[in-house]
Amino acid sequence: MLTRKLYFEDAYLNEFDGRVLERLVHEGQPAVVLDRTCFYPESGGQPSDRGMLGGADVLHVFEDAERIVHVLNRKLSGTEEVCGVVDWARRFDHMQQHSGQHILSQCFVEVLKGETQSFHLGEQVSTLEIGMRAVSDTDLEKVESRANEVVFEDREIRTYFVEADEVETVPLRRPPKKEGRIRVVEVSGFDFSACGGTHCRRTGEIGLIKIIRWDKIRNNLRFEFLCGRRARQDYRDKNRSVLEISQKFSVHEKDAAAAVEKTIREAKQSRKKLKQLQESLAGFEAREIVAKGAGWLVKRVWTDKTAEEGKLLALNIIRLAERAVLFAVRGGERDHFIFACSEKMPLNMRELVPLVMERAKGKGGGGSSLVEIVADKGADLDAVLTAAEDYLRTKLRVQNAQ
Repeated sequence: MLTRKLYFEDAYLNEFDGRVLERLVHEGQPAVVLDRTCFYPESGGQPSDRGMLGGADVLHVFEDAERIVHVLNRKLSGTEEVCGVVDWARRFDHMQQHSGQHILSQCFVEVLKGETQSFHLGEQVSTLEIGMRAVSDTDLEKVESRANEVVFEDREIRTYFVEADEVETVPLRRPPKKEGRIRVVEVSGFDFSACGGTHCRRTGEIGLIKIIRWDKIRNNLRFEFLCGRRARQDYRDKNRSVLEISQKFSVHEKDAAAAVEKTIREAKQSRKKLKQLQESLAGFEAREIVAKGAGWLVKRVWTDKTAEEGKLLALNIIRLAERAVLFAVRGGERDHFIFACSEKMPLNMRELVPLVMERAKGKGGGGSSLVEIVADKGADLDAVLTAAEDYLRTKLRVQNAQ
């Protein structure tokens, strides 16, 4: 049973009447095959259409041996005649992206001799994989500019079928993937491609082609791009962001990036100076604690220090004297435990990790002389430190007894 493919006859037709030829189930969902359809099936990197069919939502469409299968959200009523309505916004978006891809692919060939290896039309962004190892910003701008020249020239886009014995007469950009009769999409005077997708009638309908980023994949380059309404929305979003940034920094939009870079540099310098001050303060506090002769153990719950400040203080203490340090820091979203000891002390601070885990939900680790644990809030910090102290005292008594 063959389905008449109305989308080949007119990509702008989005309403039709059809007759149900077959009812089936696909992956647990009801599905139907019609004698004719406007719904484009997923193929060649282009997703399927969606819409309504006889009052049911069309979730997915695919081709199976010349049958077009429509997967629905519910069963159709008993009637054999149904009305279908394609989601036009989605269809036209796909037409803009797919037609834009043909132009972009030919521009990569024309400007950089880069052949298209694959194409994917995504829900948010489309991608082209090009057989190239590297590309400069200048070359990429040339490709994009050339693509938009073709758009602005408003060239005609034609689709037609070519019989097998005439395929060689068409200057196709790439050899067809199948033998026999093929469908050609021609961008007048610019590109010829074997393609079964839905396309605009003229390049001007694409509106705009914008390459937004690229990365390396396998031995090729993958380019993300937007066309038409997607490119317009992307511009709106980015323009809004640039305006907000420029307003916050009280600079012109073109100076926003420089203002951000300057702020980042200043922030790095400030963090560096802060770290130096924290280290100096930690050294001073450590000398003061050791000078007071607090014994072999320094134990404390901090509420006015960060975890990093607590760690710096602990490290300074064990460098100055033979001490063990048990710190808990309460602040921010999580509690922190910092356990440290001088290398000469016969202790392994890693042994305290299971003890803490029994009393506070968290994770952490470290070496024998320094352990850091991050835990959810709620534990009795004093009780945890007391348990850790009792454990260390027991270990020292055993060591001394030996």
